[in-house]
Amino acid sequence: MAAVAPAARRTRYQQRIPLTYVVTLVPVAAALNIVGGYIDNLLHLPIFMDMIGTAVVAITLGPWWGALVGVITNTGSAFLSGPVGLPFALCNVVGALVWGYGVRSFGMGRTFPRFFVLNLIVAFMVSLTAVPIYVFLFGGATGHFSDLMTAAFLAMGQNLFVSVFSSNILVSLADKLIAGFVALAIIDALPPALSSGIDLIKAARSQRYMYAAIGVVAGIAVVLVSLAVTGS
Repeated sequence: MAAVAPAARRTRYQQRIPLTYVVTLVPVAAALNIVGGYIDNLLHLPIFMDMIGTAVVAITLGPWWGALVGVITNTGSAFLSGPVGLPFALCNVVGALVWGYGVRSFGMGRTFPRFFVLNLIVAFMVSLTAVPIYVFLFGGATGHFSDLMTAAFLAMGQNLFVSVFSSNILVSLADKLIAGFVALAIIDALPPALSSGIDLIKAARSQRYMYAAIGVVAGIAVVLVSLAVTGS
């Protein structure tokens, strides 16, 4: 029986999603990302705010639907903020795959500690993807707030690659904690059919919202510590 359970779980995950959910959620999630990224650029915030919708779709519809949201996000953002963000569509895709497969295939959404760790893994993988883009395509700076942090690490004597990675991982840790746990709260408000076959945190709604709040506060705390360390 133990050998049958994983297969049964995969069957539930792979159940057909109604097309109405797909055609509604994908563009709305992409719009949420685009608006978040635009606000981030407008206010020069020390996070990115462009992957909340990616997390929602990757977890509820599947990782590749989340990847599609990521591509739409960065393509759409190019019309508002210029083409700088286009190469970073790859980062949005990587985040979608890690969130989607992490929750749907590896049970990383089953408990609060697991989901917390999953968001840290997303941050690390996205940073590994982003840093070469920053360094080799843009010389280490794109005009984002994190450039100030990169400059601070350079002033400490670090080389460009290490400085960009250090600033990006700090920003990404904060951003993905906030994005992941806000997405968790959004999923809780969506029709139950979208998450009925997914191993997400089993708790009362008020407790799940409390977990989401803790995750967001942890992300904000990372921002504050990062700013204090770098003097940005």
